[in-house]
Amino acid sequence: MSLNIAKEVAALEQMTVGQLQQRYVEVFGEPIRSRHKQYLVRRIAWRLQANAEGGLSERALRRAEELANIADVRVTPPRAATGTPTHTATPPASATDRRLPPAGTAITRRYNGRTISVIIRPDGFEYEGERYNSLSAVAKAITGSHMNGFRFFKIEGQP
Repeated sequence: MSLNIAKEVAALEQMTVGQLQQRYVEVFGEPIRSRHKQYLVRRIAWRLQANAEGGLSERALRRAEELANIADVRVTPPRAATGTPTHTATPPASATDRRLPPAGTAITRRYNGRTISVIIRPDGFEYEGERYNSLSAVAKAITGSHMNGFRFFKIEGQP
């Protein structure tokens, strides 16, 4: 950075936001709405340095233009346009986890002086007439806090 540019940048840092906006208009030839002082200082300093030292090479400018054109191309359609759901449903743990007994089995546990009973269903778990997708969701409904369902029901070590 030449001595003049360094002095210019030092002067920019002493300016108010309003003065920086005016300097931006002088340097770029267009107004700016930003009132972020550091952003304005950096943008103006960059342009001053680019003007003093020549800016980007022709090759860099061509490559930037090429990348900008590629970035505008959308490879996949928006999800809302295709009608596909925005999230995919995960299968319930009872259908995929080998640690669980077969569907129809009841898992019981004593908790705070009462016996908790959860029935394993092919599509999830049932506790007090409500369906849940995971044992962790059942444990949260019982305790009110997040916790590992296998650990809560003490079946984590079983194959």
